Amino acid sequence: MKDKVFAKPIEKQFEFDEEVASVFDDMLNRSVPFYKENLNLQIEILKNFLQKNDKVIDLGSSTGTFLIELAKKSNKKLNLIGIDNSEAMIKRAKNKAKAFGADVKFINSDFLEYDFSDSKAIVANYTVQFIRPLKREKLIKKIYDSLNNDGIFLMSEKLITEHKKLNKIMIDIYYDYKKKMGYSEFEISQKREALENVLIPYTMNENIEMLKNAGFNDIEVIFRWNNFATFIAFKN
Repeated sequence: MKDKVFAKPIEKQFEFDEEVASVFDDMLNRSVPFYKENLNLQIEILKNFLQKNDKVIDLGSSTGTFLIELAKKSNKKLNLIGIDNSEAMIKRAKNKAKAFGADVKFINSDFLEYDFSDSKAIVANYTVQFIRPLKREKLIKKIYDSLNNDGIFLMSEKLITEHKKLNKIMIDIYYDYKKKMGYSEFEISQKREALENVLIPYTMNENIEMLKNAGFNDIEVIFRWNNFATFIAFKN
């Protein structure tokens, strides 16, 4: 279904409810630049580190795209678990996995409380940015502690830039991108208002510092477009 969530006046802050879940795949593909290419890049990199029966956790798994694609493209039997606190998202993820014949477990839970210890890899694509800053550091530390000693954390985030003029330019470039993807000025402004104080982005340096504070020392940026980036962090 095509995303028309913000084509009408908003009545509440953004949340991952049934209305959003029903159009979420279209929303991602039209709102997140190079979304599919970035996921494929992550999968191709991750495949080189995974062994048979390794546990891979996707935090904020939404409709399950990442883990389903990983299951399809991996030649190893993996323990794939998606966690999301949106029941509507989990329902769609389970149906999608069944349709593709992908062996993935999806769990409706708060990942700040769920035990995902003994993981080889943990993925959070555009998820951490929705965690309140006071809980964000706690989550990243939990991720670090839950990984095996040779574990991997992949994190994609929307960024802000410390240089104010550059930050405005980058936002304008992003809004132009959304217009090219078919969103109207009204839809863009409505979504911006709905996300106010819900999506709280950090700078590149703040994200790296947060990862280091949790214990990660080996951190690289594997993708960057404008104000979007993907980090890979290794637990050594």
